[in-house]
Amino acid sequence: MSDERHAAVVAPAHGRRPLLLAVFAASLAAALIAFLALGVWQVQRMGWKHALIARVEARLKAAPVAPPSRARWAQVGEARDGYRRVRLSGRFLPDKQARSQAVTALGAGAWVLVPLRTDAGDYVLVNRGFVPAQAQAAPVPAGRVEIEGLLRISEPKGGFLRSNDPARGRWYSRDVAAILRAQGLPADASAPYFIDAVRDPSSDAWPRGGMTVVAFRDHHLSYALTWFGLAALTLVAGYYLFASERRLRQDRAQRGGSPGHASPIQRS
Repeated sequence: MSDERHAAVVAPAHGRRPLLLAVFAASLAAALIAFLALGVWQVQRMGWKHALIARVEARLKAAPVAPPSRARWAQVGEARDGYRRVRLSGRFLPDKQARSQAVTALGAGAWVLVPLRTDAGDYVLVNRGFVPAQAQAAPVPAGRVEIEGLLRISEPKGGFLRSNDPARGRWYSRDVAAILRAQGLPADASAPYFIDAVRDPSSDAWPRGGMTVVAFRDHHLSYALTWFGLAALTLVAGYYLFASERRLRQDRAQRGGSPGHASPIQRS
């Protein structure tokens, strides 16, 4: 190979190294910032989740209160009202009941959902409890009744891979607005939540109340540790990258070369 061709090959190879190093450094910096941000976000989510769990546990232990009135319906939400113990009274509308598919610790079956016309004239959907697929539910109580239970937020649209079918009366979630609308009840007088009735200890008949599962997924600590671990690995990768670059520069200096330039070419 001639001297000119050798110089053309060597010089660009050294000239690309600073640019490549800058690209690696920028990529590592971006990854580090992203991993740290995601870790901090998970820590914040963990704090929010723990506060929510504490509020729900306090509500479960508290004495029953009246459910939110019509004036408060627009502000009802999971964080503020979910799983609150409530007590209300009124009359069931047995001809407007519905069933929503359910899978519980007792097996497959359905939730028995019956609208209650309260003493104030509002309509509240009450989940009387679970009934197995092959079992018969006891008749809806007649006359004025008093219901105690947990306030639950509506479950719109349907279940996993299944959409509610109001026209055929098939429900895969407790979509309060859709169920009450399908029963012909006025939307402006229908509460946006439903009540999971407590179990009647004096009866073993179906439906069986008191089967609300109060559980929250809380994996935020493991997620945060994962992101912070990736951030630490990014720092280690950056350290080895720059340590390797430093050794290369020192080796070139010891050989009399200079980073970014081709070694002098001896002409014959």
